Order: sequence, then C-alpha cells, then structure tokens
Amino acid sequence: MTERQTPWQESEVLAGIVERVTFRNAENGFAVLRVKARGRRDLVTVVGHAAAISAGEWITATGAWVNSRAHRQQFKARFLKTSAPTTAEGIARYLASGMIRGIGPVYARKLVRGFGEQVFDVIEGAPERLREVDGIGEVRARRIVNAWAEQKAIREIMVFLHSHGVGTARAVRIFKTYGAGAIQVMSENLYRLARDIRGIGFKTADAIAARLGIEKTAMIRLRAGIGYALSEAMDEGNCSLPFSELVPLAERLLEAPEALVRSALELELGDGAVIADRVGEVDCVFLAGLWRAERGIAERVRAIASGASPWPAIDAEKAIPWVERRIGMRLAEGQRAAVRLALSTKLLVITGGPGWARRRSRGRSSPSLPPRACVSCWPRPPVGRRSE
Repeated sequence: MTERQTPWQESEVLAGIVERVTFRNAENGFAVLRVKARGRRDLVTVVGHAAAISAGEWITATGAWVNSRAHRQQFKARFLKTSAPTTAEGIARYLASGMIRGIGPVYARKLVRGFGEQVFDVIEGAPERLREVDGIGEVRARRIVNAWAEQKAIREIMVFLHSHGVGTARAVRIFKTYGAGAIQVMSENLYRLARDIRGIGFKTADAIAARLGIEKTAMIRLRAGIGYALSEAMDEGNCSLPFSELVPLAERLLEAPEALVRSALELELGDGAVIADRVGEVDCVFLAGLWRAERGIAERVRAIASGASPWPAIDAEKAIPWVERRIGMRLAEGQRAAVRLALSTKLLVITGGPGWARRRSRGRSSPSLPPRACVSCWPRPPVGRRSE
C-alpha cells in the first residue's frame, strides 16, 4: 500500500507519552505506538524504530505525517528519542509495562505510592530503600536495579547515535549488533559498522565519521577505504583488481594521496583483510572472503572435472545426426562443437553474452541426447574481469 506524505508537514517534531505499544519487532526494533501527543486531543499513531520502548515513556519524534488507505494518518518518525517518565501516572504505567521481570501493576503502584515521582532517583541512588516496599526482597530489588541500568544505557547509546546524525532505524541495528559496547566500538573504529552491519556501507559510516571529526587522511579511514574500493569493483563484476588499478581507484574514491593509500593497503595486506595473488601474469588484490570463495569454487570444479566420466563412451558423430532427426533441425557448427565437448567432458561451461544461441544449445541439443548421455550444462555469461 502506498503512502503519501502530507505536503504541508514536510518535517515536524511530535512529543508525548506512550499510552500503548501496539506492535514491536524485537529483531529490528520497528514499533507501532499509540501516543498521547502534546497539543492533540486524540491519541495518534507513531511508527518508527526503538531499541527498547514501554508504555509510560515520554517520546520526542522527528518525522512527517503520512496517509495510507490501510492505516489512515500516522506519524512516521525518522528519529525517535525516549525519556523516562516524570509523572507518577507515567512512572506507574512504565513500571507495569513488563520491562522489569516480576514487576506488574501491583508492585508498580506500591513503588509509586512509596516514593512518588522520586522512584527512579531511589533506584539509582539508594537502591537499598526499595526493600522498604512490602513484598520487595533482595532478589526483586536487584532485578529492578539491573533493569533500570540497562534501560538507561540503551537511552544513552541512542542519544549518542542521534547526536551524530544516525537515524533511529540504523541506530537500532547498531545497538542490536554491539549492545552496551556500541559507543566504544564507534569511538575506536567506526568503520566496523560497514563490515559488521548489513545496510550500513562505507559511505554511511564515512558520513558519521566526518561528524565525529575523523580526518579524510586518517589511516583508519583509508584502511576501510581499501575494502570499499574493492567492493565497488566487485559490484561491476570484478573479483579482484590489479595493484595498478586499485591504488588510483582508492585515491579517487577516498580523495587521499597515493603514498597514504599504499600505506593503508600494506597494513590491510598484513592483517589479512585483503589478499594478494596472481591472476595469470598480473598481481592482483582480492577481498579475503572473495579470495577464499574463488579458491573454493576452483577446487570444487577441479574435483568434479577430474577422473573418468560417469557415462559410457558415446560416438558423437553418430549421436549428433540422431539428435538432429529428433529435433527436426540441423545444428550449427558451434552447436555441434558444444555437443561433442559435452559428450567427452565431465564438466562443461558454455559462456557468451545473453542471447539465443546458448539457450538453444542447452534447450535443444542436450535434452535430446540418448538417456545415457545426460549432461548438465549451466550457461553463465561472464561479467567484468571474469570474462578475461
């Protein structure tokens, strides 16, 4: 169902208290919330991503109103910031939401009755006082303290990510990947995001790095950029790049001098992040994972192709006329050559550009051979450097 953004509300800030979490996907943090928004009489629907959210929390959402036939008007948040509730009613709803195992509506009311709006101050600053509440012993008090600390850490991480321009959806993926160590990871090597998290590429990580003040000539950036350059080449069908092409490409993409790019490449080679190998007579560089995949495929192909064929010898000069009579068509010389090769070889790859001839060789000739000559062919048009 298509959505239409309301034209007069390109970007807006909406704030209010979460009345109900209608839906939340634990994997990616996508949530549908019913919110009592400031300045609005009726509850509004807010959709967005949140690492953790509960009824009673105060949210500040930045986004736009959208309309759809299925869900009518709703506020689609790009940034979604949560804050602990400050009113007694909000605190009671928050504690009763299930965010602390073993604390339901009954104990939530007891805590609010005992400490009022200072409940969170007591949890954080004087946790031993929790046992003043009837029914809360050492174990339950420890659960409350641990759960509050975890929720506070999540909020701090999300605030850190938002402050550096990371949208909520990406922020949730970062938190899900690194947990409480997200800030440390981003402080030590922000470019790990491009390697570890699907959907966050080098350009996204680089934009965040720029906001954090990382220079374009920083070695941590240039090293990550070597992998980025090889990935760009891979998108064009190249499994590797010659040294002579990789360095200029990285220079252009990273806007960095050749000497620094070469230093970064040496460091990446030393760490095994990229692999140097020869393709024919050319010295090339591979991404480590792609190099291993290439070797694995080559070894598998060699194993399949070695040894005797699993079918008895077939006389191609007799089989080809038999095929032609079956299909009522005379094969071209190239097709005849393909059939001869298929009958004498365990493994056959028919290459060429996308077109009629390869399909014709596969679809007409091979299936029409005698049963004992069942040969599987997988035509694949070569792309990029692989075609060489």
